[in-house]
Amino acid sequence: MNGWSPDVGPDLDVVVDRLQTCELTVEGRLPWSSNLTFLVALGGSDAAPDGTEPLRAVYKPSTGEQSLWDFPDGLYRREVAAYALSEALGWAIVPPTVERHDAPYGPGSLQLFVEADYNKHYFPLFDEGVHQVELRTFCAFDVVANNADRKSGHVLQGIGGRLWAIDHGLCFHRTKKLRTVIWDFADEEVPEGLVADLGRLRGELPDDLARLLSEPERDALLKRIRSLVDSGIFPEPTGEHPPYPWPLV
Repeated sequence: MNGWSPDVGPDLDVVVDRLQTCELTVEGRLPWSSNLTFLVALGGSDAAPDGTEPLRAVYKPSTGEQSLWDFPDGLYRREVAAYALSEALGWAIVPPTVERHDAPYGPGSLQLFVEADYNKHYFPLFDEGVHQVELRTFCAFDVVANNADRKSGHVLQGIGGRLWAIDHGLCFHRTKKLRTVIWDFADEEVPEGLVADLGRLRGELPDDLARLLSEPERDALLKRIRSLVDSGIFPEPTGEHPPYPWPLV
């Protein structure tokens, strides 16, 4: 099953428009997801005249979400918000993700399907010892996004070596929910470049991000950004609840 890679498909700058406008053809369900998640082809499932595969995307409809006691319905909007946050920070670690109201099973998120080596996730990538800069970026992202479900398998290495972060439906809660496998940098200094990027958002969120969150969630996000900027230190696990998601991968 092929997905986007640097040498297949358009430049990422034009992908968002295709996600927003192309006809969607459902190709199947992705069975490992807890909520209903579908693989869709953009513009039909047939190959292009030049023989290339169509772009594909991961579609998460609101109607397929399981209700959670601590997260309101509309988890798909948090997927879109995670992309908006990544772009606002200039980190580009979340594949292009949009909100579609005219999708086959109703409103939901549509995220570019990226071709990846699924044997390479956070644990083996960390052990390789050559991705520390990128993985610190993922760590900072999860802290400010308040990611309640960063499994190792939610960090992927795409074709060409680029790292991607996926599955952000359980982010942006107004109360502390951080559950992640990325604790290896706890109590270390946040790189100056990441602090500078975060500092640009400490006063106000961009509109395309703010519209996806409630006012308490927006306020909490800004508070987490300011806290990480002011401390300049990656936090350690605290509280009574387990700091890790389950399963870990």
